[in-house]
Amino acid sequence: MTTRVLLTGAGGQLGTDIVGAAPNHSCVDLQAFDRAALDISDPVSVMATVRSINPDVIIHGAAYTAVDNCETEADQAQAVNAVGTENLVKAALAADARLIYVSTDYVFDGTKPDPYVEKDIPNPASVYGRTKLQGEIAVSALGDKGLTVRTSWVCGANGANMVKTILRLMGSHDTLTFVADQIGKPTFTTDLADTLLTLAARNDSGVMHITNEGVVSWYEFCREVLAAAGEDPDRVKPCTTDELQPPRPAPRPANSVLDNTRFDELGLPLLRDYREPLREVVSLLNGRI
Repeated sequence: MTTRVLLTGAGGQLGTDIVGAAPNHSCVDLQAFDRAALDISDPVSVMATVRSINPDVIIHGAAYTAVDNCETEADQAQAVNAVGTENLVKAALAADARLIYVSTDYVFDGTKPDPYVEKDIPNPASVYGRTKLQGEIAVSALGDKGLTVRTSWVCGANGANMVKTILRLMGSHDTLTFVADQIGKPTFTTDLADTLLTLAARNDSGVMHITNEGVVSWYEFCREVLAAAGEDPDRVKPCTTDELQPPRPAPRPANSVLDNTRFDELGLPLLRDYREPLREVVSLLNGRI
């Protein structure tokens, strides 16, 4: 049986890899829409598009993810992350479709000493986190037809991300300084894309954390990127968030570690240790940055 899937955010770094992975999922018929093809902040356009496709599942990957810009462009963040998701929820209800919503570790404030599990109560500290949480709340109205997938530190070969930033800085700076007091689990779009398409053919609902395995600080992650690129990781120096200059406009959670508790309990295969896809991405990008 084929599952008809409508994808939002097809032009983003995750969406690009979902489109690329779709041919490997013979049970999925993917209809992909980038921002130019579907403005999710326009309720009329969203409803018309969903009605024309009549999907079984919507994978909602579109988001305004420029975390620092969200602080000064709160209206745009609200329009895309909150209102856009609400529009898709209404359309999913009208089409009797399931919706898989890609959310973020930023719904948590990062003060918990242990990894965050699905039942932990969100408390976002940034505009980005607050608007993404509003999207989660909207999706919960779908009941057993809504699934929120929280992920973290997303990287890949497409779009803007920290791996690309590090490789670019590596070429123009003798030393790099990264914070050692923010920890998380890097997640690579190739692995996450494959998993989301697998979930599209299932009937899970509620909230699920999905990340690659392996906990690091940004300082440690930067060292791993340099090592993967064949460079000396000792070129990376640690600092604290308070020492970072200039300070970032949006507060970052000190602890972004998401525990993949429910994903594991469902018997689904955990994503690889992040170092494996990191080496693949660095190999693809080295020389292009």
